[in-house]
Amino acid sequence: MELSFEFESAWKQAEDKNYLKDMMSYADGYKDFISKAKTERIAVKELLKMAKDNGYVSLEEKMKAGNISAGDKVYSINRDKGIAMFVIGEKSLEEGMRIVGGHIDSPRLDLKQNPLYEDTDMSYLKTHYYGGIRKYQWTTIPLAIHGVAFLSDGSRVDICIGEDESDPVFCVTDLLPHLASKQNAKTLGDGVEGEALNILIGSQPLEGEDKESVKKNILKLLNEKYNIVERDFLCAEIEVVPAGDARDLGLDRSMLIGYGQDDRVCSYAAVQAILSLGKEVPKYTAVALCVDKEEVGSQGNTGMQSRFFEDVVAELIALQGDYSDLKIRRSMSNTKVLSADVAAGYDPNYADVYEKRNSAILGHGLVVNKYTGAKGKSGCNDANAEFLAELRKVFDDNDVVWQTAELGKVDAGGGGTIAFILANANAEVVDCGVGVLSMHSPYEVTSKVDIYEAFKGYKAFMKSAF
Repeated sequence: MELSFEFESAWKQAEDKNYLKDMMSYADGYKDFISKAKTERIAVKELLKMAKDNGYVSLEEKMKAGNISAGDKVYSINRDKGIAMFVIGEKSLEEGMRIVGGHIDSPRLDLKQNPLYEDTDMSYLKTHYYGGIRKYQWTTIPLAIHGVAFLSDGSRVDICIGEDESDPVFCVTDLLPHLASKQNAKTLGDGVEGEALNILIGSQPLEGEDKESVKKNILKLLNEKYNIVERDFLCAEIEVVPAGDARDLGLDRSMLIGYGQDDRVCSYAAVQAILSLGKEVPKYTAVALCVDKEEVGSQGNTGMQSRFFEDVVAELIALQGDYSDLKIRRSMSNTKVLSADVAAGYDPNYADVYEKRNSAILGHGLVVNKYTGAKGKSGCNDANAEFLAELRKVFDDNDVVWQTAELGKVDAGGGGTIAFILANANAEVVDCGVGVLSMHSPYEVTSKVDIYEAFKGYKAFMKSAF
């Protein structure tokens, strides 16, 4: 009997050539996904295509049919910003589910409702940052514009500028070091102010115009491409994100660098896990849940605190017959959840904010965070030991390489996930995801072996019968 232990590198499994091949193939698919899915709307579009290609049908279709059966594959979309996918299990929904739930929104810059202006013969877009960004990181990098606008006739226009190689890109300018003495004296957090995150969008005047000629030229170009006029910004959701594809990182190509890995790395793994069940019917209904608004508190009707998921479960319970509100409550009480969110990867460049023995090490597999929160575990879920013991057996029985971690040193900071929301519904919940370096930056870093172990772990959990 081993009296002591230490977490080991997951790369040992890569000595098996079949494992290495599968892992790299999975990483390539994920890299393609995050290169496309720069916003929650695009993520839902991509995930929905995967679902349909694998035989999933909409909840509305099942409601028309009037029933569901074990093995049925069902999806439901929440306002194009969230998706829930179900494989109906052998047991009734009242007896619980196995949910892997993540979020598909990421920190970014959002255009204000009245964004376009001109100053000193240059045209800009005003933004309001979304989520916990470090503002100085968003200057002088190539940016792309994504979004949706609704015209006066009610028609919808999808916008994407900056991702194709032939597209222009945009940027937030920064101050030259020669004139930055006052800026240098500020704290890092105050060096770039929120109202200074203005997107430089053009400088050529419209011929024949004397007043705001650069702005008018931008409006002309937007109108030619998208039929947009300035008033249409009032009915639009337009996001500014880093331009370009995710890339392999390192001479050994062992890592990935790209935008939005928090938390699309876990949401993608959740969806791939449920898709990999194929025709297999799990004992308990398996769920891949991808929600919006986590980065700003999970509020709103597309966030986890909305009743969307509860309403979908209620509809499914009704399709199983003998509906009651009590069955919904029983379902959640009997449910077990992996809150699929990323963990702070240990960075030796900033070792003073980590406690190394309890940090997520890149390349050491899937990360289980018993608790998040801040200081005295404030705002955390703190999973029960009984649930952790059940989860350990599932992972160990399925050769999933995993580790435990916390979010930095005690009193160093903190944060949260959607875990507490599902736990408040009386489900058993633990945070379980992928370690990330440079979290919330425009370009985050993950280990390929970790993202593959996440997929393996989520699949094993969805198939579990404990």
